Amino acid sequence: MSGQTWADGAAIEPIEASASLVRANGGAGRVLLRAEHVVKHFPIRGGLLGVTTIGAVRAVDDVSFEVRRGETLGLVGESGCGKTTLGKVILRLIPATSGQVYVDDRPLFDLNATQLKEARRDLQVVFQDPYASLNPRMTVGEIVGEGPLVHGLTDKAKREELVRELLAKVGLNQSHIHRYPHEFSGGQRQRIGIARALALNPEFIVCDEPVSALDVSIQSQVLNLLDDLQQELGLTYLFIAHNLAVVEHISDRVGVMYLGKLVELADVDPLYAAPKHPYTVALLSAVPEPDPRRRKKRLVLKGDVPSPAAPPEGCRFNTRCWLREQLGNPERCETEEPVFRDVGAGHLVACHFSEEVTPQAIASAAERQLPVIGA
Repeated sequence: MSGQTWADGAAIEPIEASASLVRANGGAGRVLLRAEHVVKHFPIRGGLLGVTTIGAVRAVDDVSFEVRRGETLGLVGESGCGKTTLGKVILRLIPATSGQVYVDDRPLFDLNATQLKEARRDLQVVFQDPYASLNPRMTVGEIVGEGPLVHGLTDKAKREELVRELLAKVGLNQSHIHRYPHEFSGGQRQRIGIARALALNPEFIVCDEPVSALDVSIQSQVLNLLDDLQQELGLTYLFIAHNLAVVEHISDRVGVMYLGKLVELADVDPLYAAPKHPYTVALLSAVPEPDPRRRKKRLVLKGDVPSPAAPPEGCRFNTRCWLREQLGNPERCETEEPVFRDVGAGHLVACHFSEEVTPQAIASAAERQLPVIGA
């Protein structure tokens, strides 16, 4: 953005934000990105030549949410629930089947190639695997400087200066600019990925499980780095993860996905203190208790996650729901899809009987289960 500087006072130029995505002064709390009814289905091919569509994997199925300026929205769920696919669809790394994403009220899916290239300055990503996401044939300077080069910073000296500033900002030695990715540890590679994401001075970054492949001691360093960068640069994150403890630490709000759909969305403290969806309750019960003297009752979900190619009718969680079993298996759960509704104070839940999710009901369900070894 014009007029912004790095820590050493050097101006960030000539890379400037696209006019439609300029960061507004005092814009914290305003909606930056809005996803409306986003759908991504992957066709299943069959037939003699493998060209006939015989079904579809419903990876993301009608998901809507908002991300406010300056916040971190965490996105959690079991592996295969559609979190990463949703992040890629939002950035147009893969095309959506239907729906729309608005960035500052500008429809992202309607942009042509030239407009999308301009918008990408403000929309970046940090990938999960720091080993696979960096080109092994390029030096660190070439990797981090590739974005500025594509967007018009052709002066090699200025581009190298910018890269050195970025490396210092993410905690790497500036002399590393001429080294290759294989010469770095996993944590250092992820810092290179973060520097690459910052190279165009973006406003919105999708962090796709950025610490899951790292050692525990390094995870905290990278999380603190992301938090510091957010405070310093006014960044907005969509933080995708399956580690609920990590999400609680870094997020302002949390969305829970199950089988391609959002089932709960709320501020982090209310959601962790009093979840309203039975699936969220089960996820939180699996978070390890750091105090060995405290014994925690776990809700172990029965059965496997259904196939996204043939999800259950009605509520997609009904085949594994402990609350439905406790309520006598009401037919409504199998025949009617629950509305994603506000149950108070902006707490959104997709469950017909969310009001029945009480501490007493949770304790009763946990008591009836067989004990879990090590629980």
